[in-house]
Formats: sequence, structure tokens, C-alpha cells
Amino acid sequence: MSEQKPIGSRFNAASTAHDVVAEMDLSGKTAVVTGGYSGLGIETTRALAGAGATVIVPARNGEKAQRTLAGIERVIIETMDLADPASVAAFANRMVANDTPISILVNSAGIMATPLARDADGHESQFATNHLGHFRLVAGLWPALLKAKGARVISVSSRGHQIAPVDFDDVDFTKRAYDKWQAYGQAKTANALFAVGLDRRGEQHGVRAFSLHPGVILTDLARHLSEDEINSFDVYDENGNRRVDPSRDLKSPEQGAATSVWAATRPELNGIGGVYCEDCEIALPQSQADGNKGVASWAMDVEAAERLWTLSEQLTGQLLDTRK
Repeated sequence: MSEQKPIGSRFNAASTAHDVVAEMDLSGKTAVVTGGYSGLGIETTRALAGAGATVIVPARNGEKAQRTLAGIERVIIETMDLADPASVAAFANRMVANDTPISILVNSAGIMATPLARDADGHESQFATNHLGHFRLVAGLWPALLKAKGARVISVSSRGHQIAPVDFDDVDFTKRAYDKWQAYGQAKTANALFAVGLDRRGEQHGVRAFSLHPGVILTDLARHLSEDEINSFDVYDENGNRRVDPSRDLKSPEQGAATSVWAATRPELNGIGGVYCEDCEIALPQSQADGNKGVASWAMDVEAAERLWTLSEQLTGQLLDTRK
């Protein structure tokens, strides 16, 4: 795990995903982008494919994926439902059977502030989808990631991780009253801790992991929010138009995808991993950052990351073979 401090990136909050890869050639590389056909995922897919990568987009809704990704070259749409363990396993098995190295995995799919729901195993849906689904996916794709000999796994977290740590005594809200924002905060903290735990296991094999905050962008992710809740984010100006002001963390989708693409591709991050990023830069710890920027101590805690890893193995039955 690398030190949580900026490295002097030449990109910033206003940079777009295209800016990040403008002079890069990703020809011959294969990327997988979950959620790659909606919101920030589309822009992530567009940027990686535009730089020459073949981008595999696993989709629960194949028709929507075909429609939204139409016209983007080098994109392959596959079937997968992140909330269905059997579907995740089937997708991963197909990818591994193809014997194609996966150089980039961007775990961008997710849900936010949803009403209480549980998966087939009884796990709270935000934790199950945002974290456990991606944990299963990484475990299933592990042989393909190893084969790339230099893969990067990107976990799209959120500044929402600052809301709550992982409550290991009641991760599924069976003892405490359900709060959709506490559940979201817990899931986003889990995304960051997953990057810490994965990087600790992957570094010796050339697999590095990163987590990040993309910015505040109004996408389908907000579909469960009320009008008042959306307005509280100040995403609309006085004329009802979407506000884009990167200095206030209000970004366009193209800007919101930039940090994912930056972490997935930039050579200046070679030899680095396990860190949380924002605005195309490694973020400071929250205690050292301005305003509400930075990463909370509980989202970078190695002991918590190991505890989450053990819990995730127990809940999914998935183990990584990290023997050298």
C-alpha cells in the first residue's frame, strides 16, 4: 500500500476522461467496465475504447447497453447481473475461458440511497451490490488479471464514504434501524477498503488497486432520491440547468469519469497502489484536506480492510489464490 499523498498530477478537477488518455495508446489491452453503459461508466468506456482498448461491458440490460453504446468502436457487451452470484460467476468463467489478459477492471456499477432491500442471501442491497458483487467479480477474474502482468483494478467509491465506516457488528442492518445514507456510506467505505485489501494481495503479482471519488454528477444513480434531496446537492442553477463547477465538485459526466480513467491508465501511477484518489490525483487524508475533501481514516485502515476481506470471503465463499 502506497502513501496517501498527492504525486503532482498535471490533471485536475476540470480534466475530462478524454484529456487523461489523449496521447495514450491502449491498443492490445482489454478492459472490463461494470456499469459501463450508463452514467459515468459510458464516459469511462468511451475514453478507454477511444484510446484503443477493447472494452468489455457486462450488462444486466443488454438492450439498453446496445442503445447507449451504439457507435463506440471496440466495445463488447456481455451478460451479467452484479447482484446475482451465479451470473457473476458465469461471466467471469467465460472471460477466463477466453484466455484473454484483462489489464483494466473498472468497478463502476452501483446503487445509491435505495429503500431497504436484500439479496437472495439476505444481505443489504447496497453492500451486496456495490461491494460483494465486485468482490465476487474480482475473485472470478483473478486468473485473467494475473495474466495481464500489470493489471489495475479501480473501485469507484465516493465522498459519501465519509458518512459511515463499515459496521462489522451489523453490516446487514438486522439489529439497527435501516438508514439509506448510512448504508450507502458503509458500502462506499467498503469500496475503498477493498482496494486496500486487494492491493496488499495483488502487488506481488503485478495487480494494483485504487479507489476514488468521481465528483458530484447527476446521473441515474440518483433515481431513488426525492426532488428535495437532489436539490440539496445544489446541482441545478437558478434557471434549472445542471450546474457544472469542478471547483465545487460539481462535474460533467466526462469530468466525473476522469479520475477512474486516470487511475486505470496513467504511467505515473506505476508502482503505486492501495490509495484513494480524487480530481485525478491521490487524495490527502481527510484530516489534512480542505473542506470535505480527502479520505476518512476508517476507509484507509489496514486492519479494517483485512477484517472486511475475511468477512467478504465468508459471505461469498470466494477465495483468491495469491500464492507466488
